[in-house]
Amino acid sequence: MVKAVTVGSRRSVNPGVQVGSYVKVADNSGAKEVMIIGVIGYKGRLRRIPWAGVGDMVVVTVKKGTPEMRKQVVKAVVIRQRRPYRRPDGTWVAFEDNAVVIVSPDGTPKGSEIHGPVAREAAERWPRIANIASIIV
Repeated sequence: MVKAVTVGSRRSVNPGVQVGSYVKVADNSGAKEVMIIGVIGYKGRLRRIPWAGVGDMVVVTVKKGTPEMRKQVVKAVVIRQRRPYRRPDGTWVAFEDNAVVIVSPDGTPKGSEIHGPVAREAAERWPRIANIASIIV
């Protein structure tokens, strides 16, 4: 039996964060730390905690940041995860932290710069994030 894996598939990256995870914000939008409260496009079983990997869009609430950003519910894209995941060429990738970039619903980043590396999977899926990324790994 042969499994077909597509480029945009959710199955290509091991889950690195889940609902309830506190993650860093890697842009200059004003938020410093957010909590994941939902995963866009996740269809799972009853009472199973939704998960997200690199490149997935999530719904977050801002826990630390500027007073204007705090307590807001916004969308974000996961750009780094600590949990190792395997690429199709056989290499394993893991980052030092879990990080997201706050975006609008159509995928435009709210900030103008991204701190730290961005995973190639996220950059391929979200070209506007790739445009402002300083390092793509």
